[in-house]
Amino acid sequence: MALRVACIGGGPGGLFFSTLFKQTVPDADVVLFERNQATDAFGFGVVFSDATLNRINDADPVVRDGLRDHGTHWDDIEVWLKGERKSFAGNGMAAIYRKTLLQLMQERAAAAGVDMRFGQYVPDLSQLADFDLIVGADGANSSTREQLGEGLGHTAETATAKFIWFGTSHKFKGMTFLHRKSEFGNFAVHGYPISKDLSTFIVETDEETWRRAGLDEFDVSQPPGPSDLKTQRFLEKLFAEDIAGEPLVANSSRWANFRTRRTLSWHKGNVVLLGDAVHTAHFSVGSGTKMAMEDAITLVREVAAHQDDLETAFTNYEAERQPQVAKIQNQARGGLSWWEHFGRYYDSFAPTQFTFHFFSRSIDIDKIRLRDPKLVASTEQDWLARHAHTPLETPLDAGSIRFGGRLLSLTQQDGQIVLTGTGGSIALVTNSDSADATTGLLLTAPDTEEDLATAFAQLPAQAAAVVIQGGNPFTRILLSEEARLERGLTTVIVDDRGPASNLTLVLSGRADAVATANVEATDA
Repeated sequence: MALRVACIGGGPGGLFFSTLFKQTVPDADVVLFERNQATDAFGFGVVFSDATLNRINDADPVVRDGLRDHGTHWDDIEVWLKGERKSFAGNGMAAIYRKTLLQLMQERAAAAGVDMRFGQYVPDLSQLADFDLIVGADGANSSTREQLGEGLGHTAETATAKFIWFGTSHKFKGMTFLHRKSEFGNFAVHGYPISKDLSTFIVETDEETWRRAGLDEFDVSQPPGPSDLKTQRFLEKLFAEDIAGEPLVANSSRWANFRTRRTLSWHKGNVVLLGDAVHTAHFSVGSGTKMAMEDAITLVREVAAHQDDLETAFTNYEAERQPQVAKIQNQARGGLSWWEHFGRYYDSFAPTQFTFHFFSRSIDIDKIRLRDPKLVASTEQDWLARHAHTPLETPLDAGSIRFGGRLLSLTQQDGQIVLTGTGGSIALVTNSDSADATTGLLLTAPDTEEDLATAFAQLPAQAAAVVIQGGNPFTRILLSEEARLERGLTTVIVDDRGPASNLTLVLSGRADAVATANVEATDA
């Protein structure tokens, strides 16, 4: 007897799953339910990196053909700020208008024999009792997931930064990051071309700036449709020079906070979830659609192979996809954090160092050098011009000691932990009240981001240096940047990841120096 499959959600993930399943199991009855009409499309561009498209293209050529015939492609990423433009080569990417992609995928699904029912909302899964398999591909606010209940172990972490999604008739050459400081605070843009006459234009800012600018007046609880026109006019004026006076284009455009979603179990009974319904990663890594489509590939393969044992199919699906998704989410966290603090970086760094700080948020200097040796060379030359030494050989003043370089070590002398290097050593204390201009504070970073506020409270008013150990690379960096960029303290990160990491931390301005630990870790 033919398998009856219901897919809830007509975005790229749901359409790709439905098409692939019908192609793989031709005698299956595949019905797709989408609450919106076929011509509705919220949002603007969909981005894919060249390096991640192979698996999707192997499964079905719809994305490849769409990008070739209707999309745009670029290799350079640019950063614009303070009147300068910096580029990072070797980053092959392509984008397509979401509405165009959906139309192409709808045509592909129809050709495969999928029964697509647009304008049909499924408020209760009990209405689909006659289906053997139900796939929830209904996005981040998934009704399907909510109906399955708390047993899935679903969590959502809300970012502090505010963002809003527009388009613009200005045509960017490729992925472009714009930064503007207004009288209210800092604003930044992710802009990229998605067709011959339209670009995506995503704006981010912090909540205080957003409120000071009076952009908190729009009622975001309204159903999708109306856009925040006050914000649209404000941003058109602020970024007028960057978009050559072209207008912004609204499409249900309203401010929101990004939510990173994670789910322990992706299925219950004969219902299984994919894409944003179970996981999200910040849009700065451009992986949401890709992850949903890769979910679909694995799910189709496993269900096709285990049509009489869906539990095994779902278990295999989760075992393969969950680690891959977790890896992307972990990479995205550094990018999301960068956007939560970009105003700090704008105020602290000149354009060249700012650019390197941005591009090294998730990869180290060796990987950047492989893609764009000129970017690394210009960053190192910029440091040399400012300091007259290469980064790790630049002297560092810490209290009364002048270290001859930026590679230091923690050692023990007469029962006292000290920070030592060429030129001398500094005694370290573990209580911030005991730190002063002649001593250093040894501070342990927390294991989780949620506990950083407690660590920030331990930062001293003065110290020869703040030496940060423990935690993980991410929390050590955030603690160092709070101390260095906000409090004006000299920071040293204890890091054992090797030369590339050492150079990246110092050259980017995430720390003043790096130390190796030759003593047992000490609780602060």
